[in-house]
Amino acid sequence: MPPKTVFGILGPNGSGKTTLLGIIMDVIKSSGGSFAWAGNGLAANDLRKKIGTLLETPNFYHYLSAEKNLLIAAKIKGRGEGDIEKVLRLVNLYERKDSKFSTYSLGMKQRLAIASALLGDPEILVFDEPTNGLDPAGIAEIRELIRELYKGGKTIIMASHILDEVEKVCTHVAIIQKGVLKTVGSVADLMNTTGADEAVNVLIETRAADNAALKSILQQMNGVVTVAEVEGDLHVVCTENVTGEVLNRYCFEKGIVLNKLNVKRKSLETRFLEITGKQSDK
Repeated sequence: MPPKTVFGILGPNGSGKTTLLGIIMDVIKSSGGSFAWAGNGLAANDLRKKIGTLLETPNFYHYLSAEKNLLIAAKIKGRGEGDIEKVLRLVNLYERKDSKFSTYSLGMKQRLAIASALLGDPEILVFDEPTNGLDPAGIAEIRELIRELYKGGKTIIMASHILDEVEKVCTHVAIIQKGVLKTVGSVADLMNTTGADEAVNVLIETRAADNAALKSILQQMNGVVTVAEVEGDLHVVCTENVTGEVLNRYCFEKGIVLNKLNVKRKSLETRFLEITGKQSDK
C-alpha cells in the first residue's frame, strides 16, 4: 500500500479483517504467507514503536480522568508522556481532560483510544472498526478525525464493514472475502471499473423536449457507450471523461436544451456487492 494514505480493509462480517490486522501487528500468528513493512521485516519491538493501534474496544480505567489514563498508557508504551496535551487537543478532548472516563460518550471514548494510539507520534495508525457501535454524531466525529490525521501526514490502515464510511474517508481499499483478497486499489479506480478491462461507470440521466432527437445526437457523441430510455428519461452510460458539463455543452451546441441533467457514479457499495455477492461470510 502507498505511504500517507488511508487504506481501508473492507469485507463482509466474518471475512477475516480483524484476523488480518492481528497478523500484521504480530498478535496473531499466521499459518502461511508473509508481509513486510516499508519493504523490510522490522523486529516486533521496533515495529510497534512506529505504529499506533486500536484493535479492540477502548479499555481504560473508568474512575480515572482522560489525562491520567493516557499517562498510564504512555508509561506502558515507554514513550509519549510529553505528547499527552497535544494528542488530547488533536482529538478535541482537552477541555474534558480532567473528566472521568466513565462520564464520556461512546464517541469520546473512541477518540480517547485514538489519542492513546497517537502517543509517541507513530508514522502508521492501525484501526479495527473505529466507528463500530457509534451513533451518527460519533461516526462523523471519528470520520473527521481520521481525515485530519491523514492531512497531517499519517498513514492509516482501517478495517471496516461500513461501506459509506470507507468511501468517505479512505483513499485506497482492499476487499477481502473468506480470507481471500478479491481486489485492491484506489477508491476512485475501484469505482471507475465495471469489468476487468472497462472504465465505464458514469451514468447521466437526462431529458429534453424532444427525447428522440436528443438520443440521436448523444449516440454520436465521443465517450457515450449506450443510451437507453427509462421512464421518460435517457440513461446515458459514458466513459470517465464525459462530465455533466461536457454533455450539456455538446447538446446545447447541437441545438438541444436539456431540462434534466443528473450525473450518477457507481457507489462503493455497488462495487462491493458486485465483487462479493450479497451474502455474509458468517
